[in-house]
Amino acid sequence: MEHRSQAESALGGAAYGMLFVLGVVIGVVGGFTHPDPAWQVGPVPVAAVIWVLALFAVCLGAGKLMRARLGTVVTAVGWLLVTMPFTLELGAGDLVIAQGAPGYVYLYGGLAALVAAYLLAPSSGGESWLLRGYPPKNPM
Repeated sequence: MEHRSQAESALGGAAYGMLFVLGVVIGVVGGFTHPDPAWQVGPVPVAAVIWVLALFAVCLGAGKLMRARLGTVVTAVGWLLVTMPFTLELGAGDLVIAQGAPGYVYLYGGLAALVAAYLLAPSSGGESWLLRGYPPKNPM
């Protein structure tokens, strides 16, 4: 078992904290911009599709950069904690993610993107790119 210094542990915790914040930001911005009618091409909600692809890329990238599925999970939890309350109807009848093609594509496509990113992320493999130490170069 490998021992890490407090600085390395703090750096790892800060990286995971920033991934969580990134998931929250994607959830807030995507939640309000996915039904943009300017990006509607016939019946296809292009803005929602773009947000789903962006969510997949960010979550998969987080998992690969941290070299663990935990990077994907932390980002996904940030997105889910924002997106799920957006689906609830308020007392005045307002919804952020409404029923209809854009809402369904964004919500269910986002959930599918999270699952796919989780399955494609590395399950283990040592240290993250932030904590990996490089051996000194041999001058000869």
